[in-house]
Amino acid sequence: MLPVISEEIALTAFTEIFKDMPAWRKKMIHYIKDENPEINTAIIEAANNTNLDPKAVALGAYMTYNLIELAMNDNNTMNFTE
Repeated sequence: MLPVISEEIALTAFTEIFKDMPAWRKKMIHYIKDENPEINTAIIEAANNTNLDPKAVALGAYMTYNLIELAMNDNNTMNFTE
């Protein structure tokens, strides 16, 4: 099951993120390092093994993690079946 990321959840997240994006990214680095070290390692590996800007790659991953986490806390899931 995947959480549904509503417009309201996205707006809430983006408002917080883009208020002070560098500070938010640093906060997420420490949060995910404690919350889910395996995901943090994967994000760092992806950011370091690409020709893209590592900070931009990490920001995208942290934003996605945050959106999914907010949606899961909202208990709004979508079940995909074949």
